Amino acid sequence: MTLATHDVRWGAGGKLIVDGVSLNVEPNRVLGLIGPNGSGKSSLLRLLCRLRKVASGVVTLDGQDIAGVGRRDLARRLAFVEQQATTEIALTVCDVVRLGRTPHRAAFASWSAEDERAVDAALERVGLSERHDQPWHTLSGGERQRVHIARALAQAPRELILDEPTNHLDIQHQLSILGLVRRLGVTCIVALHDLNLASLFCDRIGVLSAGRLVAAGLPEEVLTPALISEVFGVEVTIRLGANGHRHIDYLVDHEPGERP
Repeated sequence: MTLATHDVRWGAGGKLIVDGVSLNVEPNRVLGLIGPNGSGKSSLLRLLCRLRKVASGVVTLDGQDIAGVGRRDLARRLAFVEQQATTEIALTVCDVVRLGRTPHRAAFASWSAEDERAVDAALERVGLSERHDQPWHTLSGGERQRVHIARALAQAPRELILDEPTNHLDIQHQLSILGLVRRLGVTCIVALHDLNLASLFCDRIGVLSAGRLVAAGLPEEVLTPALISEVFGVEVTIRLGANGHRHIDYLVDHEPGERP
């Protein structure tokens, strides 16, 4: 066990948004967080990486309360990739990835060969070595997301947290990004909207509804027609696809005259 939450609660504006969540993240596995909009996924991720302070309960890293871990030490261990982060500053791809080395460098320290190797290795892992000096603003949405993952990898993390990394991407880039995450070999916690992608790429899945964890386990245990109906309000059937993976089909009623 690496990251874990123990009866964690957090709220804002008088509303409880994360409500008593206890969750264990297995080492070197991909944990998917799913749930409707407003279910608390993004808030829980920010609590996991201490961007927000829990109101009660505790988040632990290897059994230690992360509230007692120094920020630089935490950043050397854990990296966070936000939803489609943007910038108006004129940067190159390597400029963005170099930001990931900040936790490993002393104040005013010169750029080292080790730092450069970490940046080059991160770009190679996401398949963007040839874009090293390309201006950031010329990249596609999928390429930008891969660069942000490279920036996170340059931190040399053992835990990687991603908030909706496939949001607003076409299906080709969704598959590419999640395939990359799956191959990284680090502990990953990823919030997703698409239930089929969660089933395809995640080792385990946690389901949030109204701030509470209502189910957690293997995809085939969690993603059942009954749970999907209860949490998401839609009816589905589940079948085995051509590749042997379970596929969720949504049942949609059409009014007379509408195209099926």
